[in-house]
Amino acid sequence: MKYKTIGKSGLAVSELCLGTMTFGKATPEDESINMIHQFLEDGGNFIDTADVYVGGRSEEIVGKAIKEKRQDVILATKVRMKIGDKPNDAGYSRKRVLDGIEASLKRLQTDYVDLYQLHVWDHLTPIEETLRTLDDLVSSGKVRYIGCSNFLAWQIMKSLSVSERKGYAKFISVQPQYSLVNREMDREVMSLCLEEGIGVLPWGPLGSGFLSGKYEGLNTPTFGRLSEGLQGESSWENKGLERNFTIVNKVKEIAQEINKTPTQVSLNWLLMKEGITSPIFGARTFEQYRENIGAAGWSLSQEHVNELDEVSSLPSEYPTRFIEKFRRTL
Repeated sequence: MKYKTIGKSGLAVSELCLGTMTFGKATPEDESINMIHQFLEDGGNFIDTADVYVGGRSEEIVGKAIKEKRQDVILATKVRMKIGDKPNDAGYSRKRVLDGIEASLKRLQTDYVDLYQLHVWDHLTPIEETLRTLDDLVSSGKVRYIGCSNFLAWQIMKSLSVSERKGYAKFISVQPQYSLVNREMDREVMSLCLEEGIGVLPWGPLGSGFLSGKYEGLNTPTFGRLSEGLQGESSWENKGLERNFTIVNKVKEIAQEINKTPTQVSLNWLLMKEGITSPIFGARTFEQYRENIGAAGWSLSQEHVNELDEVSSLPSEYPTRFIEKFRRTL
């Protein structure tokens, strides 16, 4: 397992991050704990969770699993989503963030979080209030670094600007949806992160399982995660598109050629992308875990990377193509 630093920080994390969204629900507690221990034995040190995952059970399981190994783990969690029926049970008010970190620390059985992330933009709370609160948490030692997730480029840049102007702790990372079948971040967020030195921690690196190659045809499947009637980003309507089948067919072709699985090829493509720090993979079973971890320790050829880049690239659009046309060189 290789290691990279996140953004402009000196925080070293494994090139793969273990996501725990299914822990305590689709993945039983005992299997979840065993998977975490195996991940650490395999050289991984980066674990991601959130206060909203399985009503807090994910954090509880992670805390139980790493209690005796805390110093060896880079622990990331998130705040923002609705955790109750009261008006202040969601968002980024000072109250919600301070209450959120205390509850997360209790469930995680630790006195600090390495990376505390804003889960998605909150239009109600001024970002100045939120960043001041996060800065206080960093100063107190309860949080070591801060990041964001599911932010637009201008929202990231505004946050960085406020932190710079006020002298607050700055985001070192962003956690966006990013994969061969979800490259919308290439429009603006990826270039921003490269310019500003922000680490990118992709979630959904397998397109909700679509890139595993197990789905055939445009009809809604009767098995797998994409058959569960999920809404939004993980819905079949968003994944089962002709364009995406063209992409996954190329993935399967390369996988067969190099004796890897489509899952491993899809994850390895991310490992080789400039600006990507650590893709966050989830696994419901040990079988899935072993396949995912097999994406590390080898590299796609540049020819195969180019083929995947080409088949999955977004259509050219303004103003990007206009800017590129007039790029200056000396």
